Amino acid sequence: MPTHYDQDAYAWALEQASLLRRGKLDQLDTEHLAEEIESMGKSERRALVSQLARLFIHLLKWDHQPERRSRSWSLTIQDAQVKVTRLLSENPSLKGSLGELMSEAYDDARRAAAIEAELDLDTFPEQCLYSFDEAMTFTPEDSP
Repeated sequence: MPTHYDQDAYAWALEQASLLRRGKLDQLDTEHLAEEIESMGKSERRALVSQLARLFIHLLKWDHQPERRSRSWSLTIQDAQVKVTRLLSENPSLKGSLGELMSEAYDDARRAAAIEAELDLDTFPEQCLYSFDEAMTFTPEDSP
């Protein structure tokens, strides 16, 4: 008896993979399988937006609170750059949406930076001032 998608997603996924490997395409739960595949793509997109936002939060704080700069912020910036690079390497089709994704990430980052830095939201520009290349090549050690 096949596992129902809503009862045990893990067991269902294993069954679907087994059916695919055995070529039993007529037994696949195609509707839920399509949803899961779409969800995987959305998950990669969300991960990229999250890492870009993390990068922008720390760049904003770095730029607007020079007196609070720390090794921790520097390491977070570098780590986010590495993770963004990795996500784009693993999902090159996301590069085509980079402008939209950066805008979404910056909106999230601006709000979070205001909260974390305890500054007014208006302290931070509404539009992202960082190009992708600037954000990805920024090195805290080189900044004033």
